Amino acid sequence: MANIKQQKKRIRTASEERLENLRYRSTIKTLTKKLGITVEDGDADAVATEHRTLVRWIDKAVSRGALHRNAGARKKSQAARLASTQPAPAPEPKAAAPKAAASASKSKSKAKS
Repeated sequence: MANIKQQKKRIRTASEERLENLRYRSTIKTLTKKLGITVEDGDADAVATEHRTLVRWIDKAVSRGALHRNAGARKKSQAARLASTQPAPAPEPKAAAPKAAASASKSKSKAKS
């Protein structure tokens, strides 16, 4: 533990800054997950709103130094890619061909050879 008054103050402010940076990074992760859920729901207006909110938080974090600028650019790019994707529709099961017709065609091909 530091004995010098200025060092005690530096330790205290560094701790406060670290918590603030953690809050930014954690919020960005939360908003990214929220954007993914919103994309799955398929509401275009909600996706646009969530994406805009996420980009603002990323820009704030980069401007105050909580995130490196390249990391911020990467996260914004990932968010844009996520926001532009549409949820894939559930595949419909294919109707199975009757087994009698399939086996009859096989027996005809064997008879020709």
